[in-house]
Amino acid sequence: MTSLADLPIRDDLRGQTPYGAPQKPVRIALNVNENTHPVPAEVIAHVTQAVERELRSINRYPDREFTALRKHLADYLGGGVTPAQVWAANGSNEVIQHILQAFGGPGRSVLGFPPTYSMHSIIASGTGTRWIAADRDDGYRITEATAVAAIDRHDPDLVFLCAPNNPTGTPLGLDVIEAVHDASRGIVMVDEAYAEFMPEGEPSALSLLEGRPRLVVSRTMSKAFAFAGGRLGYLAADPAVIDALRLVRLPYHLSALTQAAAVAALQHAPAMLATVGAIREQRDRLVVELARLGYDPHESWANFVLFGGVADPRGVFEYLLAHDILIRDLSIPNHLRVTAGTEAETTEFLEVLGRMGR
Repeated sequence: MTSLADLPIRDDLRGQTPYGAPQKPVRIALNVNENTHPVPAEVIAHVTQAVERELRSINRYPDREFTALRKHLADYLGGGVTPAQVWAANGSNEVIQHILQAFGGPGRSVLGFPPTYSMHSIIASGTGTRWIAADRDDGYRITEATAVAAIDRHDPDLVFLCAPNNPTGTPLGLDVIEAVHDASRGIVMVDEAYAEFMPEGEPSALSLLEGRPRLVVSRTMSKAFAFAGGRLGYLAADPAVIDALRLVRLPYHLSALTQAAAVAALQHAPAMLATVGAIREQRDRLVVELARLGYDPHESWANFVLFGGVADPRGVFEYLLAHDILIRDLSIPNHLRVTAGTEAETTEFLEVLGRMGR
């Protein structure tokens, strides 16, 4: 039987492994930071109607510029963001791929600060962009001095930041983002996949867009919007950046059904985001209770908690899995990550973990 090693694959892809979050049929899945709350029935009905209407003309290509969707996304973001500043794709991963296709590629580099979202380096590899890993400060934070020193040392073509950071949940100040932008010569992408879970009133990197044409802020509907299966990611940036992304996107890359479903969901934004407060409560509860159980949880502004002090991460992972609870082992020594689910899911996770002892 032919193996991958037998094929004429690109040399720079040899030995690489694909994204591989476990997919197991369990009762309580707290491993990939989904919003585990059900979508409201009235939203399901509206999305269904919108998709059904679109099916009547499914023999035609969709709006290549996804005009209605861009308007709704701009309205949702607010803060003066216009449809001309908005781009969307099949999940924020494709958005990131478009950025790297347009501004990265062979002979170019992207600087990141691991541990961070694993797809940043994977997509960089897939586009032939050299991934440069820089160190973080204590507690997985990044200071201005650390970020600027890394840029001065490596002179990357792109810089990827994650705010809040995944998988650590660590916040990232606007002062650091400003310093990175000022110190770099290329595109600075701020991945705000978990922005809606930040504390009330905390400013987004969106507030920095004006006057910074090399700054890109990426978002997703997969997390707070409970729309992971809808596969809709988007970004806000200078209109010139959007023009660059048009050069690399595939024709009609967003299906008519995806556009219709996303617009319908955005029309119910308050209902879709109604669970954010409850998720924040469970996240903060996890931090308190994990510490009470003797673990070392990190501060999180996302919808998950990374916790250390785990002597045997694989053993704890398997123990929870045996009790029908799936969390994430990210191969960070002595750490595991758990999504903040519903109150009932959080309670059962804590009770089962507590019975195991340390």
